[in-house]
Amino acid sequence: MSRFFTTGSDSESESSLSGEELVTKPVGGNYGKQPLLLSEDEEDTKRVVRSAKDKRFEELTNLIRTIRNAMKIRDVTKCLEEFELLGKAYGKAKSIVDKEGVPRFYIRILADLEDYLNELWEDKEGKKKMNKNNAKALSTLRQKIRKYNRDFESHITNYKQNPEQSADEDAEKNEEDSEGSSDEDEDEDGVSAAAFLKKKSEAPSGESRKFLKKMDDEDEDSEDSEDDEDWDTGSTSSGSDSEEEEGKQTALASRFLKKAPTTEEDKKAAEKKREDKAKKKHDRKSKRLDEEEEDNEGGEWERVRGGVPLVKEKPKMFAKGTEITHAVVIKKLNEILQARGKKGTDRATQIELLQLLVQIASENNLGEGVIVKIKFNIIASLYDYNPNLATYMKPEMWQKCLDCINELMDILFANSNIFVGENILEESENLQNVDQPLRVRGCILTLVERMDEEFTKIMQNTDPHSQEYVEHLKDEAQVCAIIERVQRYLEEKGTTEEICRIYLRRILHTYYKFDYKAHQRQLTPPEGSSKSEQDQAENEGEDSAVLMERLCKYIYAKDRTDRIRTCAILCHIYHHALHSRWYQARDLMLMSHLQDNIQHADPPVQILYNRTMVQLGICAFRQGLTKDAHNALLDIQSSGRAKELLGQGLLLRSLQERNQEQEKVERRRQVPFHLHINLELLECVYLVSAMLLEIPYMAAHESDARRRMISKQFHHQLRVGERQPLLGPPESMREHVVAASKAMKMGDWKTCHSFIINEKMNGKVWDLFPEADKVRTMLVRKIQEESLRTYLFTYSSVYDSISMETLSDMFELDLPTVHSIISKMIINEELMASLDQPTQTVVMHRTEPTAQQNLALQLAEKLGSLVENNERVFDHKQGTYGGYFRDQKDGYRKNEGYMRRGGYRQQQSQTAY
Repeated sequence: MSRFFTTGSDSESESSLSGEELVTKPVGGNYGKQPLLLSEDEEDTKRVVRSAKDKRFEELTNLIRTIRNAMKIRDVTKCLEEFELLGKAYGKAKSIVDKEGVPRFYIRILADLEDYLNELWEDKEGKKKMNKNNAKALSTLRQKIRKYNRDFESHITNYKQNPEQSADEDAEKNEEDSEGSSDEDEDEDGVSAAAFLKKKSEAPSGESRKFLKKMDDEDEDSEDSEDDEDWDTGSTSSGSDSEEEEGKQTALASRFLKKAPTTEEDKKAAEKKREDKAKKKHDRKSKRLDEEEEDNEGGEWERVRGGVPLVKEKPKMFAKGTEITHAVVIKKLNEILQARGKKGTDRATQIELLQLLVQIASENNLGEGVIVKIKFNIIASLYDYNPNLATYMKPEMWQKCLDCINELMDILFANSNIFVGENILEESENLQNVDQPLRVRGCILTLVERMDEEFTKIMQNTDPHSQEYVEHLKDEAQVCAIIERVQRYLEEKGTTEEICRIYLRRILHTYYKFDYKAHQRQLTPPEGSSKSEQDQAENEGEDSAVLMERLCKYIYAKDRTDRIRTCAILCHIYHHALHSRWYQARDLMLMSHLQDNIQHADPPVQILYNRTMVQLGICAFRQGLTKDAHNALLDIQSSGRAKELLGQGLLLRSLQERNQEQEKVERRRQVPFHLHINLELLECVYLVSAMLLEIPYMAAHESDARRRMISKQFHHQLRVGERQPLLGPPESMREHVVAASKAMKMGDWKTCHSFIINEKMNGKVWDLFPEADKVRTMLVRKIQEESLRTYLFTYSSVYDSISMETLSDMFELDLPTVHSIISKMIINEELMASLDQPTQTVVMHRTEPTAQQNLALQLAEKLGSLVENNERVFDHKQGTYGGYFRDQKDGYRKNEGYMRRGGYRQQQSQTAY
């Protein structure tokens, strides 16, 4: 029973506990030695009373310990989180710090953390390997620590000047604080200062603690044993025994406690001892650094993983004295390949083993057949190094793969008697009999296709705005060279299907590139001997147009699969459109009839089709065919998902509709950045084309109630512009087009021209075209012509007649062009006028209704439709509709065929009976 639940006086409590053994209270008020009668819950928990200073400093040290652990594992994100908590904890301890001063351990962590972050910042290679969160946290924490440390500059400077002394002082101060707090606790428990000798223990330094650990353990063991004996006898001994034990323990404690220096001599001795200790520590540290320098001279250090050190030995391929033959090497190759794909298999070690096997085969002259077989497996292992489809090859693995494929192609070109193919069975392989052709199972085309896919993945997963992307893009030259070598090899020894596949790979790396050399040759005719031999050799190379024509025609004739032929046609059209061959591209698109069944193709082919249509529209715009350009771009731009349809990114709203797996699949379909089509250029071309078509049409049908919209997106932009409360100068591309449209609507072609063609629009759009000056000249001409048509539509009711010379001066067009435009408008009945040739004037005819007449016609049409709807509703209620009336027997009947229909029904009823 707990003593806290007893009631009454002390005598009553003693009488109630008569059956129990009474415990006497020892003299001196030592409650620490008295076994209290507590409940089970109270016995489990021991209450410790600590000062506010100890609590705050313990919180700070725990956070510092966590920061140091995070620094060891280079977890900068964790360092940032704990540093913010450390600042808050220091703010809570501000009152204590003001009394006691800034603790040394706090200054030490601030200085160490700043040095650590500066080292990380200067390590450029390490920063590249950091993940995104750590890199972001590094810059944030570096700024915060530099700003925070300004308040502690003097303390940090003192610490850096003498870090060892500050560390020793800090340790002593902490020890004194802990002793002081423990003494206070004991006083609170009721132990007076006279009961014990008040002495302070001196903890050994960090270095000496390592060497004195065994002695301390022995002393602790002896103390534990004595304490156990005292604990066992304490409960049964009398009060006098407890006093004797107390005296013994006091004497024992006095031997291990540090005496406080009382005299000047004691203080000097303690100070000298402290200096000797610091000197010894410094000597040990310098000695250790010297040893490390000596070790470093012997060779380079290698970073190893934590845990038990593993002895890295070179794997032994064959036992000593084994004769290396074809059978032994093939057997070993199969053993290595059997571990492929199994759990726990180290893929890097597997690649090393295969490379070692190649060396052994070449050293023992086992022939090229065995080397080719092992090379095939090395390349396959390199592809399998990343088991996840979404991950891409590391740069070193990628370079190994390219080198290995080049070595394999060298062997195949050097040895024409080696035949490789996926149809060759392993049983029918010939790796050693040189008299017959060597046959090796393996498909070089599959390896090259996989290499091309890996290159695409590398480009997809690299930041397109970084220098790293440019470095990776340089590898495309090696990829194209390998594809070209495989093409030459398969043209000699491959099947028709394989040739079509490798031709498609070559096409896919050619169709989107603008041939500047061919374009330059078209602009400047060749001049005899003015060019150097190197320039002539470059110019004599095959034009991309001739190359595409040759490769695509072979696929058109020989390919049996629809997909390869479809991709070849689309790439061919794209290449024609890119080089401004509009009519060839248009005819090929119309003859292929791809637009009829493209919706049944797989998504990558649909993306290629969308890209081709967009390029076709841009090509038509460059040729001045605005209507064809608008029709080609209409489907892509009207959907509002041009970015997604062209495979250049995913929209946020579509990401919400897909799950995670679908999103991964969509991201793998994305086109690399160097194949992207500029979306702002695309939208500008579409809007300008729509403006040149829509503004004259709106002017011609201004009063027509049934006017249709040519471009909904263009009308949307016009409405957005009209809703603006303040009309300032245009900034974005869309605002420029809207402002130009308003100017064209008024017939002001110069203002329209200034909005469409200016420095800002040139930099954003027009300078991106290969022949920018031609495009700008074409645009000015189109704006003048369409502004003339709009002017005639808008102001024809104002004029009785107008001179063509006046129109020519207004719009800065030559007279034949003005004559041609007006003649077409009259022939198409768009303009009610006639030309007077002698006077070169346009005579207007007053056949167009006025605005009031137009409103009356609209009202008449609306009333007519209202009457018609009213009659339909009335007939439906009366039972008659369109000349029919309702009969109870036969349903709806018409007046004319009543007898015939009734007779037919009577005959039916008679035959039924």
